[in-house]
Amino acid sequence: MRYAIYGAGALGTVLGAYIARAGVEIDLFNRNRAHVEALRKNGAKIIGTAEFTQKVNALYPEEMQGEYDVILLMTKQQNNPEVVAFLKDHLKADGALCTCQNGLPEPAIAEIIGADRTLGCAIAWGATFHGEGVSELTSEPSALTFSLGAYGGGNRLEETKKLLECMGTVVVEKNFIGARWSKLLINSAFSGLSTVTGGTFGEVASRKNSRRVAQRIIKECIDVSRALGVTVEPVQGHDIVKLFDYKGALKKKISFMLIPVAMKKHKNLVASMLQDIRSGKPCEIAFINGAVSAQGRKANVPTPFNDRTVEIVSAIERGEKSFSFDNIALYNDLF
Repeated sequence: MRYAIYGAGALGTVLGAYIARAGVEIDLFNRNRAHVEALRKNGAKIIGTAEFTQKVNALYPEEMQGEYDVILLMTKQQNNPEVVAFLKDHLKADGALCTCQNGLPEPAIAEIIGADRTLGCAIAWGATFHGEGVSELTSEPSALTFSLGAYGGGNRLEETKKLLECMGTVVVEKNFIGARWSKLLINSAFSGLSTVTGGTFGEVASRKNSRRVAQRIIKECIDVSRALGVTVEPVQGHDIVKLFDYKGALKKKISFMLIPVAMKKHKNLVASMLQDIRSGKPCEIAFINGAVSAQGRKANVPTPFNDRTVEIVSAIERGEKSFSFDNIALYNDLF
């Protein structure tokens, strides 16, 4: 069997190291030549809530040869049309491309490689890139979970599950679109606001002014998913709709108080979008908060807090604004 991670950045380096440490051969592909060379020379150095160094097989994209049984796609969505078209030629006819990306990427991928070869995976843990060959695992060990699902017939679903189990617990979701919305809800609130403020998930959750915005972003996600007929799946055993949805003042107050508790295991996470902008790379705001806004328009549900998050992050990306908790004041007119 041949396995690959395409896009071995912060998350992919950690996952690849865990899989290799379990004795499974897997190729890690990345365009960052200095990163690949460091991985080849020193192995993958994992720091943070796990500490180990693991020898890995690191390659450049142009070195990809032959066909793979399973490819884990961990690049950003911006280049999916070109990347997926490239990987199509390196995927077995009965193989699977499992997208571990944020947002709702499966439909567009399936159009290129076919529904049966399209799997999706929502990752519930985070990592931060610390330079060539080094990645920090920022989630607690108990939070190392995956939600896996098939978009079509589910080629290699069980095989992919076993591959991911080299690192953590894998739940195969029959309602995978519901699992996608669970991750999108968390990302929209905390990745979005981590990027707006320059803070960690924990800082966003602990400060009352940013938590108030996060609560409204979560509420918009719940309202849009409900209007679309999507049942949002629990996250790590917790029914997030039951916890965070509200109508009356009392439930709204309880929801507000629960947010820091819910983020405790992920308090040190820094949004990958924030990391991208700091590195001079384009970020995925259009595929996270922008996806909620787009689905809201489709369902005729207003999403002003997600819309404003897209506006602020886009302005930061253009260099017109800076990361700051002062940016939370830009939402004041929406309350």
